[in-house]
Amino acid sequence: MEGYFLQEETIQLKTNISVFGEILADVFPDKTIIGGAPFNVARHLNAFRTHPTIISRIGNDALKKIILDELSSKQLDPIGVQCDPSKPTGQVMVSLEDGQPSYDILDDQAYDHIHAGMTHLAMMVITPEIKYFGTLVQRSLHARLALDTFIHDKPCPTFLDLNLREPWYTPHIIEHSLERCQYAKMNEAELRITAALLQVKGKTNEALAQAIQAQFSLSQIIVTCGDDGSWVIDNKGILTKQKAFRPSVFVDAVGAGDAFASVYLLGILYEWPIEKTLARANQFASAICGIHGAAPESLSFYDQFLIEWNL
Repeated sequence: MEGYFLQEETIQLKTNISVFGEILADVFPDKTIIGGAPFNVARHLNAFRTHPTIISRIGNDALKKIILDELSSKQLDPIGVQCDPSKPTGQVMVSLEDGQPSYDILDDQAYDHIHAGMTHLAMMVITPEIKYFGTLVQRSLHARLALDTFIHDKPCPTFLDLNLREPWYTPHIIEHSLERCQYAKMNEAELRITAALLQVKGKTNEALAQAIQAQFSLSQIIVTCGDDGSWVIDNKGILTKQKAFRPSVFVDAVGAGDAFASVYLLGILYEWPIEKTLARANQFASAICGIHGAAPESLSFYDQFLIEWNL
């Protein structure tokens, strides 16, 4: 079989949330940080005392040891991480303008070749309660086949974090993703892009979201609005809104969406009311905007939330 696991396991592993997708290096002008939305979400979930596992693929290159060390330091289990013998570990060139990030995502990376057979073997020993996935990893056929395996093995609720990155999405990818999930998170721009590509009609963002929710029978569609907070439409058509939290100091918005997603997943896992889940997700995303990059260097950053939320 092409590639190999970074860790061989034969025991059954009980895990709260499994995430599927890219582990990569975010290359900033001044430093390189291990990231990727699935990795960021798993890192937050682990700090919030759940038991995430990640299905991904990295290269057999210099970044491999850095990622292994990062997984170890964050106490993340590498059980589902594959190693590609020839493709490089993914890289994204990140630039910032007024704190807002833009991304140059390199093509044909190791995570584009996540292996379906190896994914099945990993899922044989993982028992998740929720599954998380995005769209970037679906730009290649190899990874789409592996995602099919991830979704269909050990069925449980699925959470889609749309994360549209040009030019790496198509109407088919968006539609196929919405067909596979119960919970769909997107920002306002992604909502309008999705509605346009799928030819969904509506005069307001709320009307567009309600039409998408109905078309795909979603349990919830979750929309983030930056400084204007976030809102949810559920399968009864009920709209719930929450105001944003304002960071005391704004550094950058890198990883704010991943931070929001991780806490929203906690809300689903622990069955928090939607209002509470939105408020806590907004609160944590705001806190991440007060630091450089997608995640804090010290786990002490999470202490106030662990105490306040009784985790």
